[in-house]
Amino acid sequence: MAHEQVAIQTSDGLCHAHVMSPCDGGPWPATIFYADAGGIRPAVVDMARHLADAGYIVLLPDLFYRYGPYGPLVPTDVFKGDVRAILGPLMATTSNVKAAEDTQAFLDYVDTRADVAGRMIGAVGFCMGGGMAITSAANYPDRFAAVASFHGGNLATDAPSSPHLLASRLRAEVYVAGAENDGSYPPAMADRLEAALTEASVQHLVETYPGAAHGWMVPDFPAYDQVSAERGWQTMLALFQRNLRE
Repeated sequence: MAHEQVAIQTSDGLCHAHVMSPCDGGPWPATIFYADAGGIRPAVVDMARHLADAGYIVLLPDLFYRYGPYGPLVPTDVFKGDVRAILGPLMATTSNVKAAEDTQAFLDYVDTRADVAGRMIGAVGFCMGGGMAITSAANYPDRFAAVASFHGGNLATDAPSSPHLLASRLRAEVYVAGAENDGSYPPAMADRLEAALTEASVQHLVETYPGAAHGWMVPDFPAYDQVSAERGWQTMLALFQRNLRE
């Protein structure tokens, strides 16, 4: 696995990003990895490496680039303190809308790489990044063939930027995995999202992982669940296989 660090010019400044790619062969399908509110840190980089090892070029952008230098944050320490005070200033610098705007620059960067196979790419988001991944796929329907959201919150709310409102613009196959124990994604919200995707005739699967809590996919989260995480990885890789390789 090859690991690069790049700086991508967006409309709001330079976004630093990690790029992982398989070592041999190629070209490979590309994916964009929208991280959680903990930002760029070793555990997230390792997750991007894992996806690259499965045969994908992975772009992992720092979604908090507007904030400036920070961290790396340690989730176990963050959750012991004032979470809003620690993460609030970082999260205030981005949003679903801003991430989608940034995605144009991310796509432009992907298009410069000779080792990328094809025009259609995938997206995956975790927690905060879940809504960003869906929003970005809806804003660039001619570029995203598959999108996965794991323990994403606020996916179907009354906010004008709620991802479910963009369902009619999606052309990607969508996978949404929620946690049974997650106040940011209650059952009523899952039902609302499911209804929007169904009404828009989006190929999708929305499911809830029994016993899982918010953050179960991320190894440095207190809620990490290895068994559920392995299920999530298998499902995501099957999604990408269907849409980016076949």
